[in-house]
Amino acid sequence: MASMAWGGPVAESVRPELRPLAAAPATDRSVRPALRPADLNTTPVLSTKNAAFQRWVEQYKARARSRGISAAVVNRAFRGVQYNTDVISKDRNQAEFKKQIWDYLDNAVSSDRVQKGQRALRRHNRTLSRIEQAYGVEKEVVTAVWGLETYYGEKRGTLDVIEAMSTLAFDGRRGAFFEKQLFAALQILQSGDVAPRNMQGSWAGAMGHTQFIPTSYLAYAVDFTGDGKRDIWSNNPADALASTAAYLKRFGWKKGQPWGVEVRVPNGFAPTSARRMPSDWAARGVVAMNGQPVPDYGAASILMPAGTAGAAFMVFDNFNVIKRYNNADAYAIGVGHLADRIAGGPAIQAKWPRGYDPLNFDQRKELQRRLQRKGFGVEKIDGIVGPNTVAAIRAFQQSVGVSPDGYPSQQVLQLLRRR
Repeated sequence: MASMAWGGPVAESVRPELRPLAAAPATDRSVRPALRPADLNTTPVLSTKNAAFQRWVEQYKARARSRGISAAVVNRAFRGVQYNTDVISKDRNQAEFKKQIWDYLDNAVSSDRVQKGQRALRRHNRTLSRIEQAYGVEKEVVTAVWGLETYYGEKRGTLDVIEAMSTLAFDGRRGAFFEKQLFAALQILQSGDVAPRNMQGSWAGAMGHTQFIPTSYLAYAVDFTGDGKRDIWSNNPADALASTAAYLKRFGWKKGQPWGVEVRVPNGFAPTSARRMPSDWAARGVVAMNGQPVPDYGAASILMPAGTAGAAFMVFDNFNVIKRYNNADAYAIGVGHLADRIAGGPAIQAKWPRGYDPLNFDQRKELQRRLQRKGFGVEKIDGIVGPNTVAAIRAFQQSVGVSPDGYPSQQVLQLLRRR
């Protein structure tokens, strides 16, 4: 599990296994505006002059046929496929934009996303209830994943997956990964689940209502409608939603256990990665927002994503199951809290430190180096602000007589530079 303390700003880099949230409608601020040089629905820019790419395609087609993909499937899959410079542009422009956890959640659990989720749950309640019964994953959780991934199906992506995967495989920066995804996509086509030009998704190959990459589709997608196809692309979201539930179940989802509970921590509580039963945490002063002990749902950690002055959560095993879908604390909080809100639960009660002036990645590494040189116990110079760095910041702040909030702020860095 990631750091149990201050995790720093939310990383904005887009990877196939770490997808961005679906863009909100124009009335709602995009979760990742700086990382959208073009929307998922943008018309791609094609290069028709890349002879090297066409030679690579012919070689790959031969390899695919040698591995059992029929010539007919291979020929249909690559018909009209060209080197897509728009895909390369998106892959290249993954600058280290950062978003604070509160800004991320403002959009991930916006009032519009909550209301739309509640409407989607009512509209598809019969299907989602059957999925919950079949897989033991609460329907609100499945709906929340749908909401964060594609805004309840509105932003599924319209790029040709074969073309995008071919372009990225040929490009070579992550060639082995995308060659594997491309072959998995051909296996999907050979199974007959979808026609080649209907296999659409994001520039990184995430497909359908809940954005499965091809290898995950092969491993976890299900035919919930019983029509003989695992169709995650159509307007009917049943197969996609059931596939998401199947995925979460496969990685250990426990029905009835919350992802997490917002809690109060005592003054001076030190961030820690320890796991304890809620009753043990209560004995140490960590209680629910109503002042009562959290029920013993199972062993839990305390997550403080914005440091000691922001919200704190007691997170359970289901939190880590959500992270198997997208390995980021912010994403797991977003899914869990959106599910709670769809179910009628309250907003996060604690105040976020919205005036906080954060550091970029290089500045965080500088902060760690300066703390280490001054003997404040930083173990790694990696730009990741975990419990050790938070403790070191607090110790330094105490040594110079400022409030020990543990934030890796511009102000702390300036103090370190002057001393």
